[in-house]
Amino acid sequence: MAIPIKLRPYQVEVGRAVLDSVLSRKGLTFTVEMARQGGKNELSAQLEVLLLTLFLTRGGNAVKAAPTFHPQADISLMRLRERLEQAGYGSFWALEKGYMVRLGRARQVFLSAAEASHVVGATAHLLLEVDEAQDVSKDKFYKEFRPMGAAGNVTAVLYGTPWDDSTLLEEMKQLNLELERQDGVRRHFSFDWQEVGKYNLDYLHYVEGERQRLGDTHPLFLTQYCLRPVQGGGGFLIPQQRAQLQGEHQRRHSPSEGRGSGLYVAGVDLAGEAEEALRDGVRLLGQDAALRALKPRQDSVAVTIGELAFPEELGGEARVDIVEHGWWTGTPHPALYSRLADLLGNVWRCRRVVVDATGVGQGVSSFLSKALGHVVAPFTFTQASKSRLGFQLLAAVNSGRVKMYRDDGSPEQHQFWHEMEMAKSHYRPSQTMSFYVDSAQGHDDFLMSLALLVEAANYRPRSARGRSAEVGS
Repeated sequence: MAIPIKLRPYQVEVGRAVLDSVLSRKGLTFTVEMARQGGKNELSAQLEVLLLTLFLTRGGNAVKAAPTFHPQADISLMRLRERLEQAGYGSFWALEKGYMVRLGRARQVFLSAAEASHVVGATAHLLLEVDEAQDVSKDKFYKEFRPMGAAGNVTAVLYGTPWDDSTLLEEMKQLNLELERQDGVRRHFSFDWQEVGKYNLDYLHYVEGERQRLGDTHPLFLTQYCLRPVQGGGGFLIPQQRAQLQGEHQRRHSPSEGRGSGLYVAGVDLAGEAEEALRDGVRLLGQDAALRALKPRQDSVAVTIGELAFPEELGGEARVDIVEHGWWTGTPHPALYSRLADLLGNVWRCRRVVVDATGVGQGVSSFLSKALGHVVAPFTFTQASKSRLGFQLLAAVNSGRVKMYRDDGSPEQHQFWHEMEMAKSHYRPSQTMSFYVDSAQGHDDFLMSLALLVEAANYRPRSARGRSAEVGS
């Protein structure tokens, strides 16, 4: 028989409190926040094995909900099966209907808490658990899951990591903290990455690396490891981050002006085609103010070109120095085709170009793909993909992996910093975000082009390992 995995002291502390509430029929509701990979699922599985053992002759159901059945609840079910095998129950437990594990007369039931799931009618006699509770709808929990344990005053445990102040987990946490102040009974448990790291040095080193990669202020680092909720939104880049974004290198209008790696990538954000009224496109240099006064809400086509370097201190990660901007307002897409192809392909010989291919952008993206070949990577904006892009940009800024050229007095440089200052963020459920410039305060062409540039910087030449690669690699 395999040796059971030993729980760490902080896991044991939670387990004892939950077990006492179950066996004493106290009916408490606990909130448990553990840093990502801190062992909450292991704690849950071992609690389930213990309860199945204690109630195998008396019977009863324990219920565990997760935001999705595949893969989240499925993973919990698989872990429970493994722990039952380790405990020597190999020939005694049974899987029923694909979502229930039975030991004797006791069952552990796994259910999806997705909005469309049908769970009414299930009953929890022993324990009600909710995994990743920050991603479960409040309405779903209160209307369909909470009543499952009403008849037996069943103990409930909500596990997860914080997100914003509107989640089910955060609401229950604040209620628990208030109840604790009233009666002194601990209902909320929180163990951040430093607490977990006391018992696992490999974990400590890993999270230190994540802190270096993402930065202390990155929403994912704050929520998943520090267990601090984000506050719903606000400024996308704080002054400290904008200072980190500022570089010391000069802007360049052609590769011949520099002596760097010679590895160039680009991000291209495309305007919608409300430009039809301004057929004679104007590249915005000194004329941007007048044109924007005519159509102040009109988006532009923005191209951000960066040069890659692979300094040893970044451990193989690319640093990208912004070296040039292209900016057009009011120019129909067909009129830009040859200009963009020449700029990106012949002038800068970009190794990777990430192009906004959303909606009307498909045409430009398709043309550039035909003109430049495999170097073009179309990017379609969705809630999920834009969220990933925003988190990636924050990580690059926080770690010093993207730098803007020094002030050259140009309209492009002025517009870039205006957008960085005006940019806002909004955090949504399921640990996603949006970032943008409010239309009342301007545009976000340079902001999106920068985010696409950082995506393009994922390019890896074969010889780029801690030093600059040859241009011809």
